[in-house]
Amino acid sequence: MAVYGGIQAHELERWLNALTNAAYDRRCPLVKVHGGNARARTARQDLLHLANDYRCGESSREESAAALGRWCENYLSEAEWYVLVGTRQAPSLPQNEEERSLTVLKQHRVG
Repeated sequence: MAVYGGIQAHELERWLNALTNAAYDRRCPLVKVHGGNARARTARQDLLHLANDYRCGESSREESAAALGRWCENYLSEAEWYVLVGTRQAPSLPQNEEERSLTVLKQHRVG
């Protein structure tokens, strides 16, 4: 199981923007979200729904941060998580397409 840190409520807007941008960037691994096109569509819909609930005031900042943390656990690999938070200790990856897409994902990192 991947190790994810919590998303702080004061960072929520930055996370929502970064993840939404990454989810629609065709060069990123988030487009495929580990399971094909249907799972990718579901991931994007869940993310947009979560962002909409927060921005419309239907859920609090704390509730939304917790929900976004669960979204990350569901849809992101451990390597993607480390890239987004800007940690230098990303797990080692083989030299392949996944590594190239993680390089693109760095453009969307939050940390």
